[in-house]
Amino acid sequence: MDLVLNAEEQAFQTQVREFLATKMPPEIQERVRLAPSYVPKEYTGRWQQLLYEQGWGAPGWPVEYGGTGWNAMQKYIYDAEYQAADCPRQSPFGISMVGPVICAFGTDAQKEQHLGPIIRGEKFWCQGYSEPDSGSDLASLSTRAVANGDDYVINGHKIWTSHAHHADWMFCLTRTDPDCKPQEGISFILIDMSTPGITVKPIISIDGHHYLNEVFFDDVRVPVANRIGEENKGWTYAKFLLGHERTGIAGVGKSKRKVERLKDIAGVELDGGQSVLSDPSFRARISQAEVALQAVEFTQLRILAQEKAGQPPGPEASTLKIGGTQVEQTLNELMIEAIGNYAAPFPADAQDMERNEPPIGPAHGVGLMQERLLRRAATIYGGSNEIQRNIIAKAVLEL
Repeated sequence: MDLVLNAEEQAFQTQVREFLATKMPPEIQERVRLAPSYVPKEYTGRWQQLLYEQGWGAPGWPVEYGGTGWNAMQKYIYDAEYQAADCPRQSPFGISMVGPVICAFGTDAQKEQHLGPIIRGEKFWCQGYSEPDSGSDLASLSTRAVANGDDYVINGHKIWTSHAHHADWMFCLTRTDPDCKPQEGISFILIDMSTPGITVKPIISIDGHHYLNEVFFDDVRVPVANRIGEENKGWTYAKFLLGHERTGIAGVGKSKRKVERLKDIAGVELDGGQSVLSDPSFRARISQAEVALQAVEFTQLRILAQEKAGQPPGPEASTLKIGGTQVEQTLNELMIEAIGNYAAPFPADAQDMERNEPPIGPAHGVGLMQERLLRRAATIYGGSNEIQRNIIAKAVLEL
């Protein structure tokens, strides 16, 4: 893939930049700058509607369902400009995860019911995968769905469910056959979160915010018609989805933006009377992170080229997940080092736009410790990096 933009690609880049500069509501952009992981649902939905009206609501979807039909380089340009403009992350569970699954494997009725509300930002989704005793070893899950007439009756317990307290729907892996190989007895079911018997309990993460949840199912009745594809074949659809998730987790554009911010912060913060950026060893560590990020970016471009050729993300997407999350954590650590002692106090409401007290320390330090603490989990969620290395060894290197 040629990384030098031709005239047509430059024109597309200009179009993207102009749209983001003129259509992004300033209050949403400011919220993203202060707290990228805690953008209110109403802001996310409002921005998704603007993208939908532009025709850019779901760039990765097939054109017939609202996708853009962009080629790999256009996707690359768009992602880079989107992240650089401090745009809110589109709801990944709907746009990037369950949406492509419904497009590929859903019934006509499921497509009619769900794809429009997702792409218009009207319905939000969460992911019912992890359980207290089943995380990266997802095939060991035990949440049970038992057929009863035209319904499944679901009982079980999901955990670490991001945004379940905001979600309208959940895509959930459940065990429908306990008497076979673990991967062969799982079904992929869509669940309305307002269904009786569902209880959502908050998990307050180490950064002091509510992002995660536990979800309990007590005799929850869900129509069999909400199942994606065949019964007991959910593992197939889950692997398809995880390929898209791990590609998105790489966060190349977001990390590029962090590199810029890190250099700005290190350029004004002082250590021994000199800027932190003037320290050769600190500059070298930034450079090492940039080189690692460039390697992830090139891998992402290769995978985008494969997608253009009609090949969905495969096991090689695990390399993006590993490299992208490691770079993100490194950049977060460097920013904390750059602001020094001002990283220590981080009141839970420091990122609240309505807060009427000045920040403790420089304004550019607000939210850095919260982001660093929250993203310590980046190498775990989406399948721990240790598991990803096993996938690479087996499926890519054939060891």
